[in-house]
Amino acid sequence: MIISQNTLKWVMRFYPPLFFQRIWVQKFENEFRSCTVKLSKSFLNKNYNGSIFGGTIYAATDPFYALLFDQLMQRRGFKVRVWLKSASIQYLKPGRSTLYFTITVTDEMLNEAEHALKTVGKFVKAYPMEITNKNGELCATVMNEVYIRNLHQGETPRVAY
Repeated sequence: MIISQNTLKWVMRFYPPLFFQRIWVQKFENEFRSCTVKLSKSFLNKNYNGSIFGGTIYAATDPFYALLFDQLMQRRGFKVRVWLKSASIQYLKPGRSTLYFTITVTDEMLNEAEHALKTVGKFVKAYPMEITNKNGELCATVMNEVYIRNLHQGETPRVAY
């Protein structure tokens, strides 16, 4: 389903798994080419050590590459199924304050995915993310492996994240 940037932003803001962990989509920009997310520290996501729970940081990064690729490929005329195939995270510094990250899908990334969909029928690739605190210090790095597949004729088109 193709939706507007503003609509998706508000849907994601109040999506319970993100909302209750204080994961807040700040904006989608450039026709879904980028997304900026804020992860606020609160009593709902604070761990024993007083920093943001690692699972919350991990959860914050989960849907966004898939969402961006889904919207971008649909706008290019593809019927696709997109999801996060795998992910890994490396915690570098405790998240003792609000955390932020921005991801961007470049022309090169899009063209590579489109070429694979047209020739092989699927696209799988890992992309990095950097999570920083309010001072710009790197707190975690994440690798998200995105899986994109053309829907075959006769398959019910559903969005799966």
